[in-house]
Amino acid sequence: MEQDVLRQTLITHLGHFPEHVPPDLILEDTVEEEGYTRTLVTYLVETNERIAAWLLTPHGNPPAHGWPAILAIHQHGGQYDIGKAGPAGLQGNPQLAYGLELCRRGYVVLCPDQLCFGDRRPSQEVRQAHPMFDGFGYERFEATRRLLLGSCLQTKYLHDLTCALDVLTSLPTVNATKIGAIGHSLGGQETLWLTWYDSRVAAGVSSCGFSLLQAILRDGINHNLAAYVPGMLEVCDMDALVIGIAPRPFMLTSGETDAIFPIDAVHTLVGRTQEAYTQAEASEHFRARIFPGGHNFPDDVKSEAYAFLDRWLKEAP
Repeated sequence: MEQDVLRQTLITHLGHFPEHVPPDLILEDTVEEEGYTRTLVTYLVETNERIAAWLLTPHGNPPAHGWPAILAIHQHGGQYDIGKAGPAGLQGNPQLAYGLELCRRGYVVLCPDQLCFGDRRPSQEVRQAHPMFDGFGYERFEATRRLLLGSCLQTKYLHDLTCALDVLTSLPTVNATKIGAIGHSLGGQETLWLTWYDSRVAAGVSSCGFSLLQAILRDGINHNLAAYVPGMLEVCDMDALVIGIAPRPFMLTSGETDAIFPIDAVHTLVGRTQEAYTQAEASEHFRARIFPGGHNFPDDVKSEAYAFLDRWLKEAP
């Protein structure tokens, strides 16, 4: 299937998207940290839905054309209370503070909450009164509600992340042509989808974010509920998303012993993608880093990922 036809077919399977609205960005609390400023911002993703995110800005004067920027998407890990605080380095595993680390390398970084995480959970009072509206129960509710309304959780995530790109491109200190995305696990999954869906992402890095869905079904693995798009396997598998990004720069990482992403299927996906990038005369725009270990983002792998982003968001003309 030709890429344009496949894209439109898959977007049809994603179903109903929320109406796009201007972000109406509001800067809330600001804290000066060593080398950067952390600002709590809020913005609209739907007419009656305003969400919060951490905005990290390097100290000093921006480059002539503005800072390069990163959308840092948090992991899942069943840690519904953490959300945006993870990439911002405020909570959770410090190994996953990639938003903070990239800010310190000279990027403006936006770390938003995904629906069902952080400040986008029901209030504590609601969670106490209705235990099924906490954690996975609420994620399941939001996913099934959208299925009934002709959409899916992946569609909502995609829509909200495009709103985050709207915020980044609106900032006067940001170079809107040099925006990247990065994420681990769920964040890696969403980095793939967003980079495929929105060409404003000039370079993406997905850490332990996906394998082939056919292999995940084969091995009886359950995943986050945004991983499942109705009828997708009638059209394509996850390799089609990576191939559809070509020739824009994209890097994926995967642990050889990652229990939730079958490595044989990752190798198959990488082979198909390398072939597609070669045909597009952009072989060096794709990077796959398969490392010994499990579901993690080790320091040496992060170093390669950051260098990849630097190359395409700082050094490229």
